[in-house]
Amino acid sequence: MIDIHHHLLWGLDDGATSLDTTLAMARLAAEDGITHVVCSPHANGKYSYDPATVAAKIAELEQELARERINLKLGRGCDFHLSYDNIEQAKADPSRFSINGLGYLLVEIPDFGLPPGLTEVFYELQLAGLTPILTHPERNPTLQVDQGRMVEWLKGGVLVQVTAGSVAGQMGRQAERMAHELLAKRWVHFLATDAHNTTSRAPKMRAAQEAVAGKYGPDYARLICVSNPLAAFMGKPLEPQPEPFGLYDDMEPKRWWQRLFSR
Repeated sequence: MIDIHHHLLWGLDDGATSLDTTLAMARLAAEDGITHVVCSPHANGKYSYDPATVAAKIAELEQELARERINLKLGRGCDFHLSYDNIEQAKADPSRFSINGLGYLLVEIPDFGLPPGLTEVFYELQLAGLTPILTHPERNPTLQVDQGRMVEWLKGGVLVQVTAGSVAGQMGRQAERMAHELLAKRWVHFLATDAHNTTSRAPKMRAAQEAVAGKYGPDYARLICVSNPLAAFMGKPLEPQPEPFGLYDDMEPKRWWQRLFSR
């Protein structure tokens, strides 16, 4: 499995607090069957994001992983918050925040509410050559109430990442409910851990992967846990995706009686 959203690097944000914690998280991830991790610290008003610093931390960690014989391939990414400065920098340099500098961008919306003009921001990022990946929408109370807000984004090419812990029921009942509704509609393109530590936000995907395989089929589980994340890691196009349910219902031609009563 490939984890594209993981706060593995120590001392950069609210993720790992020490190198020892980082190594413990890496060990847990490898034991769970994760082979690749995108190190994705926050870029927001509280935590600045410097690609050179992140790359240096990754290089140091790779040496430590080799020393500890932890078999994990690392990549660079960012938990991208929609500040004005971030958006302008991303448009000017699409490689700055994207996964391995290759175009796929993890976009985190606020914990509550939705920022105005979000559809236009996604479009602007796409014009700059980026592919936005909306992270853990199942945890946003506004979207929990109104999933329809996502329809236009999905139609426009925005991809969706759901947290493995939500699927496994570890992020609250509403997040679990919405995660499974999105999976059932095939609106999910990635599962990821969004790991922050070894306990409450642990780097584990296996239980969620098995739950998806059992409820929605092994092919879909492999797609969102291996194939799609690997494509994002390598900056490649996604393979053909399952037809999403309910996304294009409003585009179906109405029958004569539907047209009559809609007047």
